[in-house]
Amino acid sequence: MNAMITVRPLAESEYQDWRRLVEDSPEGSIYSTSEYLRALCAATGGRFTVLAAFRGNELAGGVALYEERARWGTVVSPRLLLFYNGLVLRARNTRYPSKRAAEIVEITKALETAIRRSGYARVCLKQRSSLNDVRVFQDRGWRARPTYTMMVPLVDLDAQWGRVDQNLRRLIKRCAKMGIRCSEDDDFASFFRMHLETHLRKRMRLYLPEDAFARFFRALHENGLGRLFHARLPDGESIASQLVLVSGHPVSHTVAAAADAAHLGLGANAFLRWKVFETLAQDGFSANDLTSATLDTVTRFKSQLGGTLETCLEVERIDSVPMRIGEVFKKSTGRIRGLVGRVTASTKTRSSR
Repeated sequence: MNAMITVRPLAESEYQDWRRLVEDSPEGSIYSTSEYLRALCAATGGRFTVLAAFRGNELAGGVALYEERARWGTVVSPRLLLFYNGLVLRARNTRYPSKRAAEIVEITKALETAIRRSGYARVCLKQRSSLNDVRVFQDRGWRARPTYTMMVPLVDLDAQWGRVDQNLRRLIKRCAKMGIRCSEDDDFASFFRMHLETHLRKRMRLYLPEDAFARFFRALHENGLGRLFHARLPDGESIASQLVLVSGHPVSHTVAAAADAAHLGLGANAFLRWKVFETLAQDGFSANDLTSATLDTVTRFKSQLGGTLETCLEVERIDSVPMRIGEVFKKSTGRIRGLVGRVTASTKTRSSR
């Protein structure tokens, strides 16, 4: 008989064991490591704990819970710079899928019970695409919904180049002929200048205020977890930049990208993305997660780079009654605004005829 699963928070002295499990697991990512979460919490004021599932003395899985205080209690949820925060399970090689499925259910039940009893006002967990079994959560009243990301495999760059859109290949080659080059350095000021410009131009949310973002980047860079790449003109000016998260896990994550509006027509974004793919492949990474795939022009660009759409499941429960009421109110007002907008548009259309 197998030992029963028990769950408890990990002590800091056990974080190295957790990191090894995360790096070996198909569900793992840098977002689940204590080193990354410590840097994020220092920048945001949040905190984290790792709930670990043990079978006897063996660490069988767990979940790293990034927490933030909200009006109605403590919330666990993904956020900017934290794309995944789901369960991570120890990798197993078994010839019987039924045994692996049963183990996943058993570990999930134990972790779900521990999370539910932790007293959070709201919990939202986003899984990597490798874990598609959320039946336990659904059976226990959690809401499940699909989200998406774009993944670029890096194991065969020749084949990947053939999947890149023809026009992007032309732009990449043109940038190289113009003397644009890719650099990797710690020039955060250039990155943030373009990040802020993109925020103002597209009305996107800033990931973090400048000082907090700078501290966050320095912590990552000093620990080998964050790599900053730039596309530079022959005179050295950075016209595109991207921040890539790396760890001992074979999948890297492009978490932020920005570009200079004055040079968008050169194709430096595509050039930089491809050069980063080449660098990451040389360094042994098997894939680059481009982070998120909503229905917008950025996702279209990601798909033109040869990205593969992946479905990631997200599960959520809200235990705070005031927060539940607030969610209902928010949805209701959203529907009313949508209805008013449609009525207004229809009225304007009729009056213009």
